[in-house]
Amino acid sequence: MKFYVSASAARSGSGAADRPFKTIGEAAKIARPGDEVIVAPGIYREYVDPARGGTADARITYRSEAPGQAVITGAEPVKGWKQHSGNTWVCKIGNGVFGGYNPYTTVVEGDWYFAPDPVHTGEVYLNGNAMYEALSLEEVLEPKIFPLSWEKEASLRKWYTEQEGDCTVIYANFGGADPNQENVEINVRRNCFYPSKEGVGYITLSGFTVKQAATQWAPPTAYQDGMVGPHWSKGWIIEDCEISDSRCSGITLGKYLQPNNNNKWTTKYTKDGTQTERDNIMQAQLEGWTKEAVGSHIIRRCNIHHCGQTGIVGHLGGVFSLIEDNHIHHINNKQDLAGAEIGGIKMHAAIDVTIRRNHFHHCTRGLWLDWQAQGTRVTQNLFHDNTPPEDVACGPILGIGEDIFIEVSHGPTLVDNNLLLSRCASRISTQGVAFVHNLIAGSFTWVGLGTDNGGSRLPTPRYTPYHFPHRTEVAGFMTILHGDARFYNNIFVQQPVPEAYPAHAKRQGEEDGYNFVCGTCPYEGYPTAEAYFQQFGPWKIDDEHNKDRYYDHLPVYTGGNAYFNGAKPMSGETDAFVDTEHTVALSLICDDGAPRLETDLYAYLQTQCKTVSTETLGMAFEPEQRFETPDGEEIVFNQDYFGDHRSVAPVCGPFEGKEQSGRPLF
Repeated sequence: MKFYVSASAARSGSGAADRPFKTIGEAAKIARPGDEVIVAPGIYREYVDPARGGTADARITYRSEAPGQAVITGAEPVKGWKQHSGNTWVCKIGNGVFGGYNPYTTVVEGDWYFAPDPVHTGEVYLNGNAMYEALSLEEVLEPKIFPLSWEKEASLRKWYTEQEGDCTVIYANFGGADPNQENVEINVRRNCFYPSKEGVGYITLSGFTVKQAATQWAPPTAYQDGMVGPHWSKGWIIEDCEISDSRCSGITLGKYLQPNNNNKWTTKYTKDGTQTERDNIMQAQLEGWTKEAVGSHIIRRCNIHHCGQTGIVGHLGGVFSLIEDNHIHHINNKQDLAGAEIGGIKMHAAIDVTIRRNHFHHCTRGLWLDWQAQGTRVTQNLFHDNTPPEDVACGPILGIGEDIFIEVSHGPTLVDNNLLLSRCASRISTQGVAFVHNLIAGSFTWVGLGTDNGGSRLPTPRYTPYHFPHRTEVAGFMTILHGDARFYNNIFVQQPVPEAYPAHAKRQGEEDGYNFVCGTCPYEGYPTAEAYFQQFGPWKIDDEHNKDRYYDHLPVYTGGNAYFNGAKPMSGETDAFVDTEHTVALSLICDDGAPRLETDLYAYLQTQCKTVSTETLGMAFEPEQRFETPDGEEIVFNQDYFGDHRSVAPVCGPFEGKEQSGRPLF
């Protein structure tokens, strides 16, 4: 059955084509498996709470009649501003408009939230652009540029809020604009399209613009809400949507509410956050976290941008999902939020998640895979400008950023056929990774570090789970030993490093963590497979007094890599091609909106490689799982960034040849 919705209808009808509903929520209350809800162009200022889901064979589909023109927003326009002083105006809003959730009394908070200043989940928008919250009226009257912002001039447009009786009072400096003549909005709803109940699965959301919700911080140890999301269910498709301006997270594939464990670290205090994380995982196991019940979502062809925390967030609930062909950009550029849960995508437990053909740029970090990136594949993506611009101060919390951060996982985590063009390519505080056929213009950082809980006197290792292959069930727990890494057929091109980056590392006392030399050189001193495994043999009584070998670094495997402009291999890399004669030009041009690579790299790249496959990569050490597809099938890396077939003697890097390297990349 088809239901029709039109915001411009004279009055709400029956949902028939000639008598449409006025709100999407009316259709969401009655839609059943197999139904389609067709939404006409217009602005829908509502929270859509689907009452039920579809089935694997009969989905419920919500479709914008004209792509992008049905707008679901968590914001309301505000008029009646009165001039307070100079460019500062004031407005009073009755609190009844917020219902039981007032974003202007609710502060952003939760586990792993480290920002020192108490900002709210509410925002003020001038012509669709989020302004900056101030901590005092004086900051609004005399605004100063926020040094961490990637948008210097925009950070001068500030607002401040306080309560007066049953009203929310907002003071705002609009930079000389008259708010009564412009489009000024405030977000009043926490979510836009999101079931209040768990288990509402098999829904398709297609072609909508969704924006401006007052979402809360979404750590892995708490209920993870977002502007849009399946809320702990199975089989959603979110496609062809524009998702923007969520206070925290745009799309959530995250965790359900565990009242006894929700933000336990920052509310109960006595257990470290990583222990409460383990508690969350094991409780979810008991309460039905299985492949059959949760995950297997698809997010495709979406434009996701200008969210405060993440474009996509998830813990546990995003398993077995596919994230493809999305444009993810300008995430956390205000940097008024800070903590360990920020990125274009931030996922915990991305088990058998495939992230392919996406474009990540201008995020304070592009992709962050935290804990249990087991069976995760990152392939054919373009990453660039995911470290701070040279005129922006690095934040004190994980401040430089990178294209990909892989943290405390046992793998297998596969990164292949990508372009990693930011000055820091990957933070590798993990093991069980494989980098194959990538173009890497930045450095590897925090290799061998960043996997304990920061104890100064006692050891504080993070024991993280690994799983039975292609399942959620926990197979064991272990610390991160580092290594168990593979680097095959990559191209490393050293790029100039902004002076601010090593200065920040020194200022923070993090010189040992940060490395700004491109290449595999941070793995210097790690054992070869031959040297590592010869330590082990039949058990002897002496073994009881020689357990260190079970806790030492794991081996590193290499082959077919090329190095330019001073990029450096580890010394054990015997077949590396190192060009010390030429300076390779490498730049990304985005003038026409279609990014393309300008480089003379292929004039100097004179090496051919061996074809790499699952057989080459072997098994990740701890879970004893192959680098393979989610279906357990072998991967032969015989397709390049564009999907073009490689020869039996392929060129290293993401392209089969020079012709492919000059094409538009996204």
